[in-house]
Amino acid sequence: MSVKKNLLKIKSELAEGIHLIAVSKTKPGTLILEAYETGQRDFGENYVQELVDKYEQLPKDIRWHFIGHLQSNKVKYIVPFVHLIHGVDTLKLLQEINKQATKSKRVVDCLLQLFIAKEETKFGLSFEECDDLIKSETFSQLKNIRIKGLMAMASNTSDEAQIKNEFANLKKYFDKLVELSKNQNTENFQPLILSCGMSSDYQIAVKEGSNMLRIGSTIFGERA
Repeated sequence: MSVKKNLLKIKSELAEGIHLIAVSKTKPGTLILEAYETGQRDFGENYVQELVDKYEQLPKDIRWHFIGHLQSNKVKYIVPFVHLIHGVDTLKLLQEINKQATKSKRVVDCLLQLFIAKEETKFGLSFEECDDLIKSETFSQLKNIRIKGLMAMASNTSDEAQIKNEFANLKKYFDKLVELSKNQNTENFQPLILSCGMSSDYQIAVKEGSNMLRIGSTIFGERA
């Protein structure tokens, strides 16, 4: 099927309020434009240089999401234009994003990445580490970032019960943070987004409360 047909099929399955990020890493501009012409505006990239190149070459109303593991020394290249940074998993990285955002006179929206999988290849904070970060004095002083929610990846397994359990625990923790934010009342902590679910598990993620999906191969086809 074409990119257009794939996109329309996925969107027809999704309830209102669920945001779809088309993961376009390694994909050429021609395929991104095909998705763009179908009405897709949110695209996700994993590599800084590729993201910068595509930002320069493609329509300026695209909302670019950085979904890879971001190194502190590369933050400055994407902060001027990035719509949402998904994979923040240290206070140090947040501080660097805040520093570069201040220079660009922007407030940059971010998601905290949590580790929920049963495999060591994934990055992310534990629930306890996330609590400590949000409640820290250092975090409260960061005025040029805004935490808009959480991102996580489930285990790469065929065990659907395990995936369901990982997403359910994440949603429970997310709901706790939403309640905390009502009491904390800080400008830089506004958890609204729960970003989990990819091509292999997005249907489970939606059932467990995800409201942002990162889908690549189901839209663009498998990587060559």
